[in-house]
Amino acid sequence: MRYSFVMCPVPAPPWNDVDWNEIWKARQRLHESSKHFDDPSHNWNKRENAERYDSTSRCEYDDRVQITIAGLEITKNSRVLDIGAGPGTLAIPLAPLVKEVTAVEPGAGMISVLNERARREGITNVTCIQKRWEDIDCNRDLSGYYDVVIASLSLTMKDIRDALEKMDAASSDYVYLFWFVDMPFWERMYADLWEPLHGSKYYPGPKADCLFGVLYQLGIYANIEMLPLKKEYRFTTSDDMTAFFRRRFNVTTPAQEIVLDRYLSPLFRHEEHAIVVSGVSTFAKIWWKKDKKKM
Repeated sequence: MRYSFVMCPVPAPPWNDVDWNEIWKARQRLHESSKHFDDPSHNWNKRENAERYDSTSRCEYDDRVQITIAGLEITKNSRVLDIGAGPGTLAIPLAPLVKEVTAVEPGAGMISVLNERARREGITNVTCIQKRWEDIDCNRDLSGYYDVVIASLSLTMKDIRDALEKMDAASSDYVYLFWFVDMPFWERMYADLWEPLHGSKYYPGPKADCLFGVLYQLGIYANIEMLPLKKEYRFTTSDDMTAFFRRRFNVTTPAQEIVLDRYLSPLFRHEEHAIVVSGVSTFAKIWWKKDKKKM
């Protein structure tokens, strides 16, 4: 089920009582402080990690990708900017539908997989820029305005106000953001397990409420639609499942193994030839059409 509403340009004192960009920064700092180890599976410079993500995303996120693309205002003449493009989760299926796609992605492994997919599928209208969005100079790195600017589940910037202003400036028509409303399934697992395992609290990252506030304070009154976000982990054996989550949650002692096993026990289910752990959360589609009078 989807729910949508529009933030109207009317006085709303609660949105202006605080600096929402500072709240974003504070939540982001707390979130980063709770990560006491580097999960090597999230190093997107490594090609093997990017290949694993690509393989998982193409089956697991197929419905989300189709819904996302169907909800974009695009034509065969559209120029699209995809920020945080990953291995081409959106860029590759978008490419045949538009004139060109510029994919901004910092991970070397992700860029390598994206380029290989494009070559394999005969796609020639995708250009990759290996940089963080924060480091992009619109005048130097980009080629003019884009009809559509997208940032799909890639809003990890520390200063979200600057990031959003730059996205708005790069667009001639539409900007689409996709971000978490509540804790996604994998983050709920961290929140449940981090303190029992490591003795310190896990702090979730900033969510869409901060985005609403920052956009409002920028004078952008965005359309907002709520969508379900599914996450599924599939394993061949229970040993594979246990090994995966032990690495993810940095489980190294017998006592930690007991905590993790007890947590996972009610969550996993057996399906044909697979052991599955899954959950559902909510994410927001936030979009606006540029006021060309202000350009």
